[in-house]
Amino acid sequence: MREHPPEPPGILHVDMDAFFVSVELLRRPELRGQPVVVGGTGDRGVVAAANYEARVYGVFSAMPSARARRLCPHAVFLPGDHHHYGEVSARIMAIFGTFTPLVEPLSLDEAFLDVRGSRRLLGTGPEIARSIRARVLDEEGLRCTVGVAANKFLAKLGSQAAKPSVSPKGVEPGEGVRVIPHGGELAFLHPLPVRALWGVGPATSRKLERLAVRTVGDLAALPLDAVVASLGEATGHHLHRLAHGIDSRPVVTDQRPKSIGHEETFARDHHRHDTLRRELVRLADATAARLRRHRAAGRTITIKVRFGDFRTITRSSTLPTAVSSGPSITRVAKELLDGVDPGQGVRLLGVSVSHLVIDTGRQLSFEDAVAAGWDDASAAVDQVRARFGDDAVVPAAVTGPAGLRIKRGGDQQWGPDANPPAEP
Repeated sequence: MREHPPEPPGILHVDMDAFFVSVELLRRPELRGQPVVVGGTGDRGVVAAANYEARVYGVFSAMPSARARRLCPHAVFLPGDHHHYGEVSARIMAIFGTFTPLVEPLSLDEAFLDVRGSRRLLGTGPEIARSIRARVLDEEGLRCTVGVAANKFLAKLGSQAAKPSVSPKGVEPGEGVRVIPHGGELAFLHPLPVRALWGVGPATSRKLERLAVRTVGDLAALPLDAVVASLGEATGHHLHRLAHGIDSRPVVTDQRPKSIGHEETFARDHHRHDTLRRELVRLADATAARLRRHRAAGRTITIKVRFGDFRTITRSSTLPTAVSSGPSITRVAKELLDGVDPGQGVRLLGVSVSHLVIDTGRQLSFEDAVAAGWDDASAAVDQVRARFGDDAVVPAAVTGPAGLRIKRGGDQQWGPDANPPAEP
């Protein structure tokens, strides 16, 4: 009997190239060819994305903006526009959805796709990958790279390998699509540095170095017992499986959030409770709005406080019933904040809600009759904002000499503005 060759791999990882910068260059084409950086503009900002011209100088995402300016002082620095990036991302994800219903977004600029059920109609995984690249470029003017493999882990490594590379000599174009064929997984995987494995951070890397492990192949060659003895039961089994190219996770389309929240890094440290309480109102109101958009409510309220020396603490309180209104979240968050001394200066403040109840038809009961009235009021606020904008109805605490300060999704994601308002 003639053996059938193995089917081509059908798990894709699509990653947009320098997404935020690329979107900005569509609006400002005169900047093409120049080093461009998108991110926080203040001293405490971070780089959200850098194009390949900027990466030649050593500028990469998550780098402090101040350091990026030192490395590439002639780069053009642009503030991020998270709302616009979200709109573009939604259109790109819609393109992915025309190839398969099995799309798992990881962020605004990357997603996993399972196209195994689309092969009869649309072609093999590599053919679909090339079609996706062409569609995204044609319809959105943006480039992406695609990894094609038998599982998510290898597909993600494939998309990274397909990207352009930078060196002091300049930018070298990438393949665009990297296919890791059946039977070729270990040949691709084992020469890679062990840091390529998910879960290998600095601490784990140091432990592996003591075992003379530098590549994925070195790790795969070790007995499982030795890996577990060095790294622990869970991490040892996890990394040993990855080192052999094993990843059984499916592409998951319905990812419900485990917690919802907002946080903000301040351009200057805040030292007073009254200032921080006003910030809590903004954060809680934005968190509540996101909860209701997800048709969710939560029982556990958590505040996160990072001081000027980067010491970070959290304080939580769990309620008997779930809440999703700004005043209810604010009340608990303020009580938690009252137990924190801000005298040394607070650099970052955050509010989140967890232990979520999803698909609630309406807000659950509150602890007292006064709070219960916020159910219908919150629904009315959502309707007004949906029609007239987020700033149509706001808590009084978000107003001040600088005008309205509305907390929006993605706002301050990459650090504070260069010229913030002073602490009142």
